[in-house]
Amino acid sequence: MKFVVQRVHKASVTVDGKNVGSIGQGYLVLIGMGQDDTKEIADFYIKKMIGLRIFEDENGKTNLSLKDVDGQLLLVSQFTLYANCRKGNRPSFIEACAPAQAEALYDYIVEECRKQVPVVQTGIFGADMQVELTNNGPFTIILDENLRG
Repeated sequence: MKFVVQRVHKASVTVDGKNVGSIGQGYLVLIGMGQDDTKEIADFYIKKMIGLRIFEDENGKTNLSLKDVDGQLLLVSQFTLYANCRKGNRPSFIEACAPAQAEALYDYIVEECRKQVPVVQTGIFGADMQVELTNNGPFTIILDENLRG
C-alpha cells in the first residue's frame, strides 16, 4: 500500500468537468494498493496518516495533527503509484492490486476515515480525474512498505 500525503490549503477533484470532491485545509491523499494489501494493512496506514503531526503550532513547529487543526481529507485512488519503471521506458503495473479488489479496499479506507475525520471527500475510483491543489509548504509525506519495515 502507498499513501502520498500532501498537506494542502485546498484541493479538488474534477471528472468530466464536474467537481466531485473538494476540501479546505487538510490532506490530499493519493492511494495505491498492491496485490498483497489487506484491510489490516489499510488500518495501519490510516492510523499513521491521521496521526501525522505535520501542521504548525503557534511556535511554527510541525507539531499538530489533522484533528488538531480540524483538517479535512480528499482521498484519490491512484494505481499508477505502483508503476515499475526498472526495465525500459514503459511502466509496468503488474504489482498493482486488481481493480475489483482495489476498489473494495479503497471504499474500506474511505469509510474508516469517515469514522475519524468529519470531512472526507473523494475522487471517483477508476475515473480520469483532474486534481488541483494548493500544497501548503510544500509538504509531502510518502507512506509505503518502508514504513512497516
